[in-house]
Amino acid sequence: MKITKFGHCCLLIEVGGLRILTDPGNYNTCPLDTNIDILLITHEHQDHCHTEAIQIIQSKNPEIEIVTHKGVGEILTRENITWTNITSGETLTRKHQTIQSIGSEHACIHTDLPPVQNTGFLIAHTLFYPGDSFELPHVPVDILALPVAGPWMKLSEAIEYTKEVQPKKVFPVHDGMLRQEHQLGPTRRIPTMLLEPLGIEYIDMREGDTKEF
Repeated sequence: MKITKFGHCCLLIEVGGLRILTDPGNYNTCPLDTNIDILLITHEHQDHCHTEAIQIIQSKNPEIEIVTHKGVGEILTRENITWTNITSGETLTRKHQTIQSIGSEHACIHTDLPPVQNTGFLIAHTLFYPGDSFELPHVPVDILALPVAGPWMKLSEAIEYTKEVQPKKVFPVHDGMLRQEHQLGPTRRIPTMLLEPLGIEYIDMREGDTKEF
């Protein structure tokens, strides 16, 4: 599995001939790649679901399949963007690779805000990307895309969540708001210090990085 991080939560995942893009938002550069098979969208917030970016991606990949839930689907329909519905617990198979939806609710930002639908995705039984949630996958996970910053979470919660999931490897996502290099320190140093003694390798990924897993 090869993962390219465009920024924040926008990842290009290549596995077994399948090319999957996640959450193109307004905190990252718009991917201009072609031959993308699947676009996964976890929820409706613009740092994950930026309709202008989605339309650009779709124009460069006219056969792309956009997979998401009804909450995002309603937004896409208003923009005349076609999409495939997936419900929590459902598994799709594309090019012999599985994509499973896990969870249905965005983590609470504040009780005064209306709830938002969110689904995490388990890809090829290997990579789990939870979106804006600490939903437990309840299955073995090799690689965890770990949210490390945001208005709905604390870094201590991310550490405890990783300890519960117990992946073999973890890398940071949801860090687009930490643009200056000196601001990245705690989100890299603390997970490394606390997770690696447990046998979980912490791999730093910055914008533009590509790594082999």
